Amino acid sequence: MRRRDFVKAIATTAIAWPPAARAQQTGPARRVGVMIHLPDNDQTGQERLAAFRQGLEKLGWNVGTNLQIDYRYATFNDERATAAVADLMKLAPDVIFANSTVALRAAQQATRTIPIVFTTVIDPVGQGFVASLAHPGGNTTGFSYLEPSVGGKWLDVLHEIAPHVTRVAFMFNPQRGPYGAAMSSFAQDAAHRLALEYTAALVYEPADVERSITSLASAPGGGLIVCPDAFTVTHFETINDLAVRNGLPSIYSERNFSADGALVSYGADYLDHFRQAATYVDRILRGAKPADLPVQQPAKFDLVINLRTAKALGLTVSTSMQLLANELIE
Repeated sequence: MRRRDFVKAIATTAIAWPPAARAQQTGPARRVGVMIHLPDNDQTGQERLAAFRQGLEKLGWNVGTNLQIDYRYATFNDERATAAVADLMKLAPDVIFANSTVALRAAQQATRTIPIVFTTVIDPVGQGFVASLAHPGGNTTGFSYLEPSVGGKWLDVLHEIAPHVTRVAFMFNPQRGPYGAAMSSFAQDAAHRLALEYTAALVYEPADVERSITSLASAPGGGLIVCPDAFTVTHFETINDLAVRNGLPSIYSERNFSADGALVSYGADYLDHFRQAATYVDRILRGAKPADLPVQQPAKFDLVINLRTAKALGLTVSTSMQLLANELIE
């Protein structure tokens, strides 16, 4: 699925109950509102939502009998997320499932009483969403995506796969990803350790992306780290096309980016996060309080290398790196 689908409007579909299912209910169905940053026609997003539903089904929750799920898609900026959560609030959900920093921020601004379960949020303590991982407090808990220290790991992986890189830029939008500065700091420390030239490439609009990549590619040895924030995810296709066209080895956080042509990605397993989120939604629907459920950190990480892109960039991926990879795209 191409990333241009991100620019589409919010789709506001909900699961409908067939009459037979309604008749079989022994009590009112519980209601879950879902906010996901991908559009409704994105295959990756549908795979993640399927994992979430399957997780709930294993725990005894079935759409059409004892559960209704209301979806709000493409909540990838503050305006869309605010509108989506306002719409969900009218439906009086028992739980809100927020996928992304933007969605979680909008949900917390909308309610401090309805339980919120989040997933794929970076540094939830540092961003002020929860008091601590062990004792989140309030009405919010969930699953953190990555810790800021992964910024250094990204540079280590990039340097291993492209050892000729001597200059690296860390691209992020501080308005869309307030954790970007902390990740950049860890990447900068790794650059000093590896004796590499380092630049923090701040991008606020597409024109900034082109300027940053053109500047980085103006001399040999450039490499790019792309922080996963709402801006860079939305503009992944532009970023990656420019990077490959300019011969820049680049690393991202999501497996689907490598599937769509990025050289390498390293990050937590998204599908596992969505399955795990179902367990917290289940516990809350059965009476648990979000404040009593510790925020979980990722347990599964994926290293994915696109060998086609490596070849296009003139890179030979070492056997050791190929053996370390969870997936090779050929």
